[in-house]
Amino acid sequence: MKRAKQFTISPTWQVLLKDMQLEPSMVLALAKLPADLFTRPNATLSVEGYFNLWHGIELAAGERSLPLLLAEHLSVEAFDAPLFAAVCSPNLNTALKRLQQYKPLIGPMMMDIKETAKWTELTVSCYGYPSSLPKSVGLLELVFFTQLARLTTRHFIEPLFVQLPELPESLAEYQAYFGCKLTQGPSVQIHFSHEDTNRPFLTANAPMWAFFADELQQKLNELDATATMAERVTAVLLEALPAGHSAIEYVAEKLAMSKRTLQRKLSAEKSNFNDLLQSVRAELASHYLHESKLSLGEIAFLLGYQETNSFIRAFTQWFGQPPGSYRQG
Repeated sequence: MKRAKQFTISPTWQVLLKDMQLEPSMVLALAKLPADLFTRPNATLSVEGYFNLWHGIELAAGERSLPLLLAEHLSVEAFDAPLFAAVCSPNLNTALKRLQQYKPLIGPMMMDIKETAKWTELTVSCYGYPSSLPKSVGLLELVFFTQLARLTTRHFIEPLFVQLPELPESLAEYQAYFGCKLTQGPSVQIHFSHEDTNRPFLTANAPMWAFFADELQQKLNELDATATMAERVTAVLLEALPAGHSAIEYVAEKLAMSKRTLQRKLSAEKSNFNDLLQSVRAELASHYLHESKLSLGEIAFLLGYQETNSFIRAFTQWFGQPPGSYRQG
């Protein structure tokens, strides 16, 4: 639920880049970030800086496919504390839940997890970045979770389902990697079978997890203490809207408070729920129009509108032009 504005840069970034045969100084230059970012104590990145860094890595990789490059060289040595805590989990289901909890400490990405009797569904989204995202970011996330499962179980786990808003050019290569067909759809999503999500991690380490847990929880508490109620509501809405939830009652329940308490806290910050809802809808609408080929009807549905015309009227009010013209521009 928490949305960080700054993300700590771990020294392990240099390890990962070196393993992928990418020169850190070149990556930082291409990303237009400070040359001492990886060596400066307590260095942090903004949301924009985080995605600029991935842009730089993508450019440095050249014609090589970055997600597959990451899969080839991903190792525990390149993990920082939140990721290493996931490696210490007893199985993939537990690891995903821990990563969902600590994701705000790693980067501006959010995870929505749904468990069924047959599989676990994981949907990944981002927040706070108005420009075009690096093309490989969504695919990178899905490759990471797949590789994490394989690395920790030493078993060639194959997802049941992989979905992306934009399919990669080297489609056959990625279908061979995942072991399943890639589907084009509105969200970045992956399904793992019940058997695979409960397969024991050979890296499970309860004492090591206990070592990390207190420190990570403290960092989350610090993040929670600095987040305004408006920021927390916005974070919930960014996850809830694509899943079909836009009611204040739903958001209040997610924040473990009553509707009246939520309204009172927002009012104290001179904010209100409806303004935040429209702001998030506008942010998501802009993202969908620029980053996907979804129809206006599909976008309206994802934003919680029952009629496409209602979405078009609202969008025109937000941006001063209808969504069709905005997309062409």
